[in-house]
Amino acid sequence: MKKLWKNCHIATMQNGQYSSIEHAAMVTSGQHIHWIGTFEDLPADAYSETIDLNGAWVTPGLIDCHTHSVFGGNRSVEFEKRLQGVSYAEIAASGGGIASTVRATREASEQELLASALKRVRCLLKDGVTTIEIKSGYGLDYANERKMLRVIRQIADTLPMTVRSTCLAAHALPPEYKDQSDAYIEHICNEMLPKLHQEGLVDAVDAFCEYLAFSPAQVERLFKTAQSLNLPIKLHAEQLSALGGSSLAARYQALSADHLEFMTEDDVKAMAAAGTVAVLLPGAFYFLRETKYPPLDSLHQHGVRIALSSDLNPGTSPALSLRLMMNMGSTLFRLTPEQTLAGVTTHAAYALGLQETHGTLETGKVADFIAWDIEHPSEIFYWLGGDLPKRIIQHGNEISI
Repeated sequence: MKKLWKNCHIATMQNGQYSSIEHAAMVTSGQHIHWIGTFEDLPADAYSETIDLNGAWVTPGLIDCHTHSVFGGNRSVEFEKRLQGVSYAEIAASGGGIASTVRATREASEQELLASALKRVRCLLKDGVTTIEIKSGYGLDYANERKMLRVIRQIADTLPMTVRSTCLAAHALPPEYKDQSDAYIEHICNEMLPKLHQEGLVDAVDAFCEYLAFSPAQVERLFKTAQSLNLPIKLHAEQLSALGGSSLAARYQALSADHLEFMTEDDVKAMAAAGTVAVLLPGAFYFLRETKYPPLDSLHQHGVRIALSSDLNPGTSPALSLRLMMNMGSTLFRLTPEQTLAGVTTHAAYALGLQETHGTLETGKVADFIAWDIEHPSEIFYWLGGDLPKRIIQHGNEISI
């Protein structure tokens, strides 16, 4: 059954550009795009339904390619303490930081984690996000990482979204392994990850490569295990220091390396050669009042794909709007509107390994798109806050939230 979507303009986002079609139409068949072009070139055919989009601008559904949406509790009290002058190190020393989220996540039931996560993810869906990646990493033992990953799968079953699940067991050192980081990495590689993968709970593997988390050598051990399981990899790298994590990720053909404030020119060249996407996270940059910018000129010069994401998490980016992150990508990181929209569509699809099916509007791809009641695509993130009028179509069907 074919549906005709007419009376619109379409930013297809092919090749990372608007690639606009004025006075456009689109035909969907089931979950996929059957035809796309100008209305005057529309093939004569029979359609089960014709939908008038009233002059809307149509873009691919937005893709949030780096989130930590499942967690117990929140850290708003820590946020208040930091604003009152208490350092992050002091908060961590008193049992705060990631450790506090780990405790709250371990204490929460699967049902409680699902209920709280759905509230947050629905905010992103309402913002136009039709594809999302969600990481574990607040359980830090088999039972609780499994609990988080099971919740991520249930989110996919509950909401009309494509949901990718990433195992981030190498996020921090759990209390049971204090001063035993090598032993914990071995536990992830030998026990935790193989079991979770066997249960079908893992789409990709991530790690936090930092002086306060795990070393490049430890991360490489994890990457080798992921490779042996045929799991794609991602990496938190160069957020706080230059350890060469992004170059390491590139050597293992990682889908993405994320944060990247301290990456070097050599890191950029390595990522460009490997096709590894640079995922920038302006919410964390803003929330932590960072002043060290990612090497944007170098990334552009060497042709590295740049994606943007919310980094939704309880400690450093409690962001419930990808549109706001897009605005920050333009205002803080000086991305053009076209680059910004590419960062949450086509380039974000590459960051999840979904570029063959998502991220652009082309014949044969999944029919995920947003019909925005706007006059130009830049309005999507020009407006600060609020709920822009839109129609959300996922897999060829309009959804209501």
